[in-house]
Amino acid sequence: MTQLVNYLQEVRHYLHRFPELSGQEYATTAYLREQLASHDIAVLDLPLQTGLVAEVRGEQPGPLVVLRSDIDALPIEEQSGDAFRSQNPGVMHACGHDFHASAALGAAILLQQQRAQLAGSVRILFQPAEETGHGAPAIIASGALDGAKVIFGLHNDPGLPVGVVGCKAGALTAGVDRFAIRIKGTGTHAARPHEGNDPIVIAGQLITALQTLIARNLPSDQNAVVSITQIHSGTTWNVIPEEAWLEGTVRTFNADSRTLLEQRLRQLLTGLGVSFNAELALDWQPGPPSVWNDERWAAFTLDQAPASELEARTIEASPIGEDFAFYQQHIPGAFVMVGSGGPWPLHHPQFRVDDQALFPAARYLAALAFAAGHELAAEA
Repeated sequence: MTQLVNYLQEVRHYLHRFPELSGQEYATTAYLREQLASHDIAVLDLPLQTGLVAEVRGEQPGPLVVLRSDIDALPIEEQSGDAFRSQNPGVMHACGHDFHASAALGAAILLQQQRAQLAGSVRILFQPAEETGHGAPAIIASGALDGAKVIFGLHNDPGLPVGVVGCKAGALTAGVDRFAIRIKGTGTHAARPHEGNDPIVIAGQLITALQTLIARNLPSDQNAVVSITQIHSGTTWNVIPEEAWLEGTVRTFNADSRTLLEQRLRQLLTGLGVSFNAELALDWQPGPPSVWNDERWAAFTLDQAPASELEARTIEASPIGEDFAFYQQHIPGAFVMVGSGGPWPLHHPQFRVDDQALFPAARYLAALAFAAGHELAAEA
C-alpha cells in the first residue's frame, strides 16, 4: 500500500505543476489516460474533447455505479510556496482538482484490484470545466451516465481537518446565477446634472434596493445571497457618464427561491427604469443548481466512513457552487466534503492540500462504489 500512497502523491504533484484552465485540459487528459492504461483500466470511447471516463468491470453481477472527479484549474497566480507549484504562469489548482483527480485514479486502481469481488461496474469520471459549469453537461451528453444507478462525488474542504468527511441530506451547495445590469442614462457636465440623467445615482438606488430582495421576499428560514461584485461607470471627475454597469451573483438553496429572486430582480429593474426614465437591461446567466443529496445515499456516505478509518460529520450547507448538481438531475447520489487541512480557503493563491488526505480519499471513494454495488445488487 505504501507504493500506491507514494504513486498517488507523485500524480497529484505532477497535475499541480501543470494545471490547465476549463476546456483546455488536453495535457491533463492525456496524462490521466496514460496512468489508467498503465494499470489496465479501460477508458470509454466517448465524444469528449477534454476529460475522460474510465470503467472498472466487476466479475460479479450488479449495477453501474459512478464516481466523479474534476480536472480543471483556475486563472490564479500561485503563491503557495510548494516545491511542486504551478509551472504555468497565471494558472493554479487553487480548488484542489488535482487532489480530486488523483483520488479518483487511486479509487480506480483499488477497484481494479478488487474486480473479482466487485458487483457490477464502476465508471470514474474525470470531468473537465467544473469551474465554468460546462463540464457536467458535456459528460452527461456523452452518455457516460447511461444505465447508472447512483453517483458519488467529493470535494476537498480546507475547513475540515484531514481524516474527516462531511455530508448532509438535501441542499449541500447553492444554486449559482450570475447577472450583469447595464444602466443607460444621459451624460452631461457634472456642474449641470439637471441636463442629464445620472446612471450612477440610479446604480446607487439599485444597489440599496437589491438588499431587500431577500429580506422582503424570502421566509426567514430560507437562506440566499445577492452580491454586487463589480461597478463600472465614468472616466473623469467632472463629467456625468452616460452608462453604468454592474455585475454580481445570486446564491439560492431551492428552485422556488431561485425563480422568485430572478423574477423580483426583473421587476425591480422595470420599476427603476420607469421612476428614473432610464433603460436598465439585465443579462441573467444561470449556473448550476443546488447540489441536492439523496437522503439514502447521504446517510450511506457517512455510514461508510469508519470502514475507511475516517470520521463522519453531518455538515451545514455552503453557498459555493458545484456542477455535480447536474448529475443529480438524472440519477440519485451524494456529494461529500473531505477534510484537506487548510488553512487557506479554496480559490486563494496560497491554497494548499495536505497530501496525508489523498490516499484515505481514494480508499474511501473505492469503498463507496464497492459497497453501493453490492447493496444495489442484493436488492435486484
